[in-house]
Amino acid sequence: MKNFVTNKIKNCRVLVIGDAMLDKYYFGEVTRISPEAPVPINHVTKIKEQLGGAANVAHNLALLGCQTSLIAQIGLEVHGDTLTEKLISRGIDISGVVKTDKPTTTKIRVIGGNQQMIRLDFEDISNIDAEKILPKITARVPNVDAVIISDYGKGVCTENICREIISLCRAQNKIVVVDPKGDDWQKYSGANFITPNLKELNAVLPKKIANVDAAVENAARFVIEKFNLEGLVVTRSAEGLSVIDGEKVSHIRAKAQEVFDVSGAGDTVIAVFTLGLAGKLDSEMAAYLANVAAGVVVAKVGTYAVSREELLNVL
Repeated sequence: MKNFVTNKIKNCRVLVIGDAMLDKYYFGEVTRISPEAPVPINHVTKIKEQLGGAANVAHNLALLGCQTSLIAQIGLEVHGDTLTEKLISRGIDISGVVKTDKPTTTKIRVIGGNQQMIRLDFEDISNIDAEKILPKITARVPNVDAVIISDYGKGVCTENICREIISLCRAQNKIVVVDPKGDDWQKYSGANFITPNLKELNAVLPKKIANVDAAVENAARFVIEKFNLEGLVVTRSAEGLSVIDGEKVSHIRAKAQEVFDVSGAGDTVIAVFTLGLAGKLDSEMAAYLANVAAGVVVAKVGTYAVSREELLNVL
């Protein structure tokens, strides 16, 4: 496993397609109420900007040393400039990014002490420019080992685009893995793997299940057959994750943590799992590596991408 991380990752080529976002945090202290209105005044002491959504998936891949490219839609305003600069600085190929006059999907969180006070969202999920996105997908799929569809429901991963990606990947024998959103998974039909968390899995089941091994396994087999998948990787928060691939089933436990913040953990899981498959690991070993990487992420507060050095240290 260490040999894979040290020597083989750099030869893997992964394309991420989906909803790129900017996560912005204002950290401060609240000591008084505003005289203008009955609201707290937050004296801002620190500002942090991080890659989110599909951009965070690409960030995870790039930090691990993978050859990473991104297809997404990013605005022309200041948030788009920030997102673009951060992607370039991490060595991610953004030649497939479509620039638009719509706002970049941005989430601004105001934190007072240890409490989130408010979140401001900037987005416009209408009128995705599929005519510009689809040719970029067609041109890049032949040159990669695997494709990740990172669907955050912000408009890029339409039914037409998802079906086109999966069709291209199947025709060219490329791995395609999906991080799903919503209860319409027909658009992901035919993908190799889908990586839902338990809430996302429950959204497509006739009846909700509890977070126990047998129920997860049975639900996964139902979903695999319904959507013509090779397998499923279910992230289960403190219970770790489960991978169901044909007759193979593995329930991989999470390491106990003092801090357990799942922000961005799903991005890490799909990035590392897909990277493992791209590097010819079997699904069980790829899922094990993804679980180890997620263990690093959940021990941090907020969205976080794990580096190759951190992963090697844990291994």
